[in-house]
Amino acid sequence: MDKLEIREYHEVDFDRLCQIHDQARKRELEAANLSEAFKSLKIAAYEEDLFSYNIYVGQKDKKVIGFVAFSDDELAWLYVDPSFQKQGVGSKLIEFSLNKMKRQKKELKIFIRHNELQELLTFVAFLYCR
Repeated sequence: MDKLEIREYHEVDFDRLCQIHDQARKRELEAANLSEAFKSLKIAAYEEDLFSYNIYVGQKDKKVIGFVAFSDDELAWLYVDPSFQKQGVGSKLIEFSLNKMKRQKKELKIFIRHNELQELLTFVAFLYCR
C-alpha cells in the first residue's frame, strides 16, 4: 500500500474503528471457531482499556482503513478493514508502532490469533530486533 497515511487517532474516528474492528474480529473468530467470543469494539474498548494506549489510524484517500494501539513496550491492538487486508496495511502499522515504542528489551512475544498472520511473524521479529 503506497499511499497509506498514518496519523493520531481522533475521537471522531471511533465509529469507523468500530466498523473495522467488528468486521475483522468476527472473521478472525470465525476462522478459529470462536464466534461466540465476539464483543463489539464499543464494549471491548472499555473492558480492555483501548484508550490507555497510543492509538494511530492508517488512512487512504482520507478514509480510515486500519488502526493500531500500543504502549512503550506492547503492541496491543491491530485491525485492518477486511477489504484492505493483504495489501501491506497491517505491516506498515506494525512497523510504525515498533518505531514509536520506547522498548529496551530484546524480547519479542507474538500472540497469533489467525493463521494468516503467521506471515507477519518473521517481518515483526526482524523489525523488532534491528
